[in-house]
Amino acid sequence: MRKISVSLSGHQTSISLEKEFFDILQKIAQERKTSVSSIINQIDETRSPDSNLSSEIRIWILKQILKTSK
Repeated sequence: MRKISVSLSGHQTSISLEKEFFDILQKIAQERKTSVSSIINQIDETRSPDSNLSSEIRIWILKQILKTSK
């Protein structure tokens, strides 16, 4: 498990993700020439307020993988 510190809406927070998910998130960020923090902020802005951010990140990663496998 990896803890990631990011700034969301001007405040620092920590997110826990399994290493495998974090590695994929880093790869996607590199391919898109953006930062992991930027992607996490985009996910945070579109998620439901009652959903868990770490879970939303995992779902977002899964959707990205499924898109590229078609």
